[in-house]
Amino acid sequence: MPEISRFFGVGIYIYFTDHPEPHFHARYNGKWAKISIDNLSVISGAIPATALKMVVEWASLHRSELLDAWNQAVAGVRPNKIPPLE
Repeated sequence: MPEISRFFGVGIYIYFTDHPEPHFHARYNGKWAKISIDNLSVISGAIPATALKMVVEWASLHRSELLDAWNQAVAGVRPNKIPPLE
């Protein structure tokens, strides 16, 4: 599972050959959330509200890059890194 970004202790990951719907995984302090790229809602899991707010802000800035990374990963290609939230 490649890490595609990291900021403020949050790791962002996309699994190789994962299943639809396009999504990414956010990990913070031992907690996980699976988040839809389309509407940035939590599909499953949970991370603290402050971390989730940062993840959604970051994802809204990089939605097209996230979709490109998703398409690369499901094709078995290492996805490109995406700049962190600053």
